[in-house]
Amino acid sequence: MGESYIAQNAARIRTSIQAAAERGHRHPNDVRIVAVTKTAGPDVLPLLLEEGIQDAGENRWQVAREKFEHPKSTEFTWHFIGTLQTNKVKYIAPRFDWVHSVDSVELAEALAKAAVKLNRNINLLLQVNVAEEPQKHGFAAAACLDAVRRIRELPGVTLRGLMTMAPIVQRAEDTRWVFRELRLLRDRIRGDLDLVDFDQLSMGMSDDFPVAIEEGATMIRIGRSLVNPPEAAEEV
Repeated sequence: MGESYIAQNAARIRTSIQAAAERGHRHPNDVRIVAVTKTAGPDVLPLLLEEGIQDAGENRWQVAREKFEHPKSTEFTWHFIGTLQTNKVKYIAPRFDWVHSVDSVELAEALAKAAVKLNRNINLLLQVNVAEEPQKHGFAAAACLDAVRRIRELPGVTLRGLMTMAPIVQRAEDTRWVFRELRLLRDRIRGDLDLVDFDQLSMGMSDDFPVAIEEGATMIRIGRSLVNPPEAAEEV
């Protein structure tokens, strides 16, 4: 049997990560690939594991549920990356290790309450709407410091950093300022509040992850260019 398309895609992505890390004077091992599996079936899981990818991201509980039934699902660290309402936390808290899309203190409180009941810890990232796009969720940059002060005291959760989604543009370079601003914001909050573990930046997707890595991304969320066959050209 020939090399899987996942293997081919992963090799291309890792080559790009290596080059971007070198340009950013970073080590490529400091960048975590979160495979966004929402458009793939459960059978993609063993293929990802074969390539050493053990982080998977989903943005809807209903889609993730069938993957959790796969025997290989327990070998993954699961990231919830979609918009989350507080009344859906009960579906997310038992299985997801990270939530990238915390866009309110109330959501963090709901996740903390659920985590305590389950006797587990969930890693949280604040979603920041750096570009202030009206159609997107997330904290305004100016509101993040106060939110971090409130959330860091909650039991059952650990606040680990920030996440953003850059605007859709024709040139990836035009997203650089967004990623840079998120990094600077993370660094300011980490320093002001002396938060050693507040070190993560989830930023960069299929079309702009090299720029995000140059600007300090520690997690890149890759869907289409990793889990889709080569002939699938639509962004997902």
